Amino acid sequence: MQRANALVGQSGGPTSVINSSLAGVVEGALQSRRIDRILGMRFGIEGVLNDHLVDLGKESSSTLNRLRRTPSSALGSSRLKLTDEHFPPILDQLRRYNIRYLFMIGGNDTMDTIHRLAEYAAQNDWDLAGVGVPKTVDNDLFGTDHTPGYPSAARYVALSVQQAGLLARDMQKVDQFVIFQCIGRSAGWLPAAAALARTNPEDAPHILLLPERPFDQQRFLDHVRDVHAAHGFVSIVCGEGITFADGRPVSASDVRDTFGNVEFGAMGGASVAVSLHQMISKEFGWRGEFQIPESLPMCAADRAVKLDVREAYRCGRRAVRLATHGVRDVMVTIERAAKSRKAYQSAFGTIPLQEVAVHARPMPDEFIAESGFDVTPAFLDYVRPLVGELPAHAQLRYKPAKPSRRD
Repeated sequence: MQRANALVGQSGGPTSVINSSLAGVVEGALQSRRIDRILGMRFGIEGVLNDHLVDLGKESSSTLNRLRRTPSSALGSSRLKLTDEHFPPILDQLRRYNIRYLFMIGGNDTMDTIHRLAEYAAQNDWDLAGVGVPKTVDNDLFGTDHTPGYPSAARYVALSVQQAGLLARDMQKVDQFVIFQCIGRSAGWLPAAAALARTNPEDAPHILLLPERPFDQQRFLDHVRDVHAAHGFVSIVCGEGITFADGRPVSASDVRDTFGNVEFGAMGGASVAVSLHQMISKEFGWRGEFQIPESLPMCAADRAVKLDVREAYRCGRRAVRLATHGVRDVMVTIERAAKSRKAYQSAFGTIPLQEVAVHARPMPDEFIAESGFDVTPAFLDYVRPLVGELPAHAQLRYKPAKPSRRD
């Protein structure tokens, strides 16, 4: 392909390391002999439609370096779903700015956007090399060992549940249970990561509710009763997208976004944590609390994992290398070269964009305990090298005191 300009955008929800991927794309493009300028779309594909493109080559090297550890989406994001009438004006913009390389950082819907744009451009005699950079805290992208953003969000969840679990243990005479709600519609990778918080059987979390398993209210309440009897309090971690066996969201929400995804807890519908809280309080009369961090795990740079920052950056660099060497219509993937917890290594591969767009990646059965309320050792082996070690806190032995003797 002839020397031309490149365009990069961010889409969907952010991660703590999505800007590291952006820095990787920008720096890779600036060093490429096949790319003249690297432009950024402000607020996703809407920036193309609204002629709001920025010249990222004008940014200083120090800014790009800091970008690698800056949270949120520096270019701004969008959830605009492309329709047929969007394609002609987008192609006009690509021609106008001589853009022949397209990079977008996002999830399933983003990969579908790249594929459709490149396909439309080819049908209209415009050579466009599109490569996707994976991103999602949900870890549900098909074809990759894990997604950039997941390790940091998983650490956020594990640390939050660990610390809230200590609070719940010590406040059990006040609050008998605590519920921590995780983002993620249909995959349980994030709530599952909370299991890393547990050192001893009595530690939080006691119950994991994963979207991969149907929710049975009576079975859940029976388990809550048993855990409370054993430990004096109950720590529950739930995915926001858990459903009953008939597919109804436990959150009692039926509102959907422009991509057809359920907006859990929207428009007056109770969030799943609130629904569970009501179930437990009604059944046992206990007092409890719930914690709903919502988008905080997506942008907590203070808890970002160094491995995650590094891999996100390298994914961005790899995307540029692929596109400028004739590889297109693919997403960069991370491949685990060593499965040992003590010898984690990763490499990079590719998967066709169309496969990513049409497939989901729920947790495999081998990672979910037979009870459905926990994970297996195999999952812990998978996730631990991504998240790293958690802090070890003191544990009092509570040795009974003996009365002082008087002579």
